[in-house]
Amino acid sequence: MKNTNSKLDPNEVTEFLTVLADRFQNNMQRHADLAWDDVKNRLEAHPDKLIVLLEMERTEGEPDVVGFDAATGSYIFYDCSAESPKGRRSLCYDRKALDARKANKPDNSALDMADEIGVSILTEEEYRYLQQLGNFDLKTSSWVSTPDAIRKLGGAIFCDRRYNQVFTYHNGADSYYSARGFRGAIQI
Repeated sequence: MKNTNSKLDPNEVTEFLTVLADRFQNNMQRHADLAWDDVKNRLEAHPDKLIVLLEMERTEGEPDVVGFDAATGSYIFYDCSAESPKGRRSLCYDRKALDARKANKPDNSALDMADEIGVSILTEEEYRYLQQLGNFDLKTSSWVSTPDAIRKLGGAIFCDRRYNQVFTYHNGADSYYSARGFRGAIQI
């Protein structure tokens, strides 16, 4: 997992909270029953998680609140960029797939990068939930968490939205494409 011991500059925190507040206010359909002040208070109480959100932003994921877990009091953030985050594309699925490639290896894998950032990769169920909040991945696709039975056979799954439908597909886990990345989730 990414080193979260880093310190954020107070000006950087203020600027980033403004970005998150604007995104929150401009996309109320994602979190109609939630209030920004409550989210902000939670973020300020967990600066280590704010660093993770900042890395999601830096890799062009445009994180936003998509829910609230009443059992834990946590806000749920997903990458909400219109297309799969630009800073997280051209990745094979996991380390095993990356290590198995003999030629033309990508720089990283989706699962390794998710771990470095400090997020979990969306499951197919979470991906489909995100698609209820808007239209995402109309031109790109995103790796999603792959069941062990598929992964043991060398495959991995990814999703996108085409023809106003969400589709789940399969590929070899070692494949990678410039239009395929991954979306992350974090609870704060």
